[in-house]
Amino acid sequence: MSKRKIMVSLLVAVSLASPVAHATNGYFSHGYGMKAKGMGGAATAMAIDTFGGANNPASMVWVGDRVDIGVDLFSPKRSVSRQGATGGGGFYNGSADSGSTLFAIPEFGYNKLINPNMSIGITVYGNGGMNTDFNSQLAGPSFAASCGGANANMLYGCGKLGVDLMQLIVAPTAAYKINESNSVGISPLLGYQKFKVDGLQAFTGLSGSPNNVTNLGYDTSTGYGIRVGWQGKLSNTVTLGAAYSTKMKMGKFDKYKGLFAEQGDFDIPENYSVGIAIKAAPRTTVAVDIQQINYGKVAAIANGVTNSLAAPPANPLGSASGSGFRWADQTVFKLGVEHEYDGNWTARAGFNYGKSPIGNTIDEVTFNILAPGVVEKHLTVGATYKTSSGGELTFTYMHAFENSVTGPSAASLLGAGNMGTETLKMHQDSIGIAYGWKM
Repeated sequence: MSKRKIMVSLLVAVSLASPVAHATNGYFSHGYGMKAKGMGGAATAMAIDTFGGANNPASMVWVGDRVDIGVDLFSPKRSVSRQGATGGGGFYNGSADSGSTLFAIPEFGYNKLINPNMSIGITVYGNGGMNTDFNSQLAGPSFAASCGGANANMLYGCGKLGVDLMQLIVAPTAAYKINESNSVGISPLLGYQKFKVDGLQAFTGLSGSPNNVTNLGYDTSTGYGIRVGWQGKLSNTVTLGAAYSTKMKMGKFDKYKGLFAEQGDFDIPENYSVGIAIKAAPRTTVAVDIQQINYGKVAAIANGVTNSLAAPPANPLGSASGSGFRWADQTVFKLGVEHEYDGNWTARAGFNYGKSPIGNTIDEVTFNILAPGVVEKHLTVGATYKTSSGGELTFTYMHAFENSVTGPSAASLLGAGNMGTETLKMHQDSIGIAYGWKM
């Protein structure tokens, strides 16, 4: 089979796969492309593979004719607990671990030079991270009656508690070399997302559309946005880069219009980054990125719970000001080092830090039992081996150090007395492999 046919087949396969559970920088990945992942995600000023549609579209014209295909085995470990509750009976206390702990996340990129100064290509990548699956843990007379004898879960619903958000983004990309030092690029962003949630029966009475809150299976939506970028070489040793992505306007989750603010709206946040890559030695490059992710501009992610937890609520779930996850904007710092050991081996290492978008107030912790994306520090390593046929085999490993957030339970706002404090805890590991080749 020709490389062109292989490329087309892989593109179709990756496009049909749904990336999941990418909770590293909030619910964005710590990096896109295995080489960038090995460098803590620092890629805005780099031109090393075909993932410019996710990092910086302007980089693609420097890459040449190339294909990349890879998969990340991602393992997040999530746990939640409630302690110190006295209101309503001791059965309010408890803990649970998420049963979903291993996911395969594919990625794909392709680039073709139309002429020496212009390229077209495509990047396929994913976000996600709100994939949890907590078994029911709590028991008590009132719960047993309302749940038909079944145990309740950590959010006082019946049976298993969990949420699954998957986002796939296809980014056709065009890049243009203005001169021998500067390039610009643009990527229309075509988005597809899939969502379901189970175990939120206790929230139906707080919704403006109680039949559209929980246990309704998957719903999907599509949408669009745009990413633009610039990359410039200040000298033979210093390159700068900048990229900006608009908020992706996504269609509504109609099945869950009684859960998400703005009647089921769940847009993908605006984000932007700046970066620098310095050739510190003939074979060593140091790259630094700063990325801003504006979670606070998406109501379903940013709204707090205070006004929705009342009877009747002033702002019911599903309304414009209804509860969200109360995530704050996140600034992410990425540091990466790449060293060409010899003609066959290139080694990489990196560090990635972003303060958790989830705080410790009564407005933040409880709803995020569904999505405890609290990790902050990531350590990465990676390597690329050039094969005898001229291809590149890349490996990467990421460890996100355990972090936890503890705050008062929002259930106390319902007048149930002291509902104690709740703790969200997470750590993560991933191992990735990719193969790329020049066409």
